[in-house]
Amino acid sequence: QVQLVESGGGLVQAGGSLRLSCAASGLTVRSYAMGWFRQAPGKEREFVAAVRRSVGITYYADSVKGRFTISRDNAKNTVYLQMNSLKPEDTAVYYCAADQGGLRLGVPSDYDYWGQGTQVTVSS
Repeated sequence: QVQLVESGGGLVQAGGSLRLSCAASGLTVRSYAMGWFRQAPGKEREFVAAVRRSVGITYYADSVKGRFTISRDNAKNTVYLQMNSLKPEDTAVYYCAADQGGLRLGVPSDYDYWGQGTQVTVSS
């Protein structure tokens, strides 16, 4: 059974940093495209970042480019999202997801598995 468990969310002031973790079981993160998405109240779920399977090429939404970094630790079977220079508009529930196909990394419906989410709140 596949499980993706996010952790590391919390309350931080604007300009601060957080690192989110996504621990996977039942699948190997290196064999899946792994993505981070977020959803703020009243808004649709939006793409944040992704890393392709195997070669590990990374992609970012324009809104987080230069501030967030996605990485993958194959030995720990865990994916991370380092978030720096946080802004109040980054406030959302952040979700980790896994996509076996990896064709459209920014499309939530293409992902096969999802975590339960972790809340990130950035105060001004």
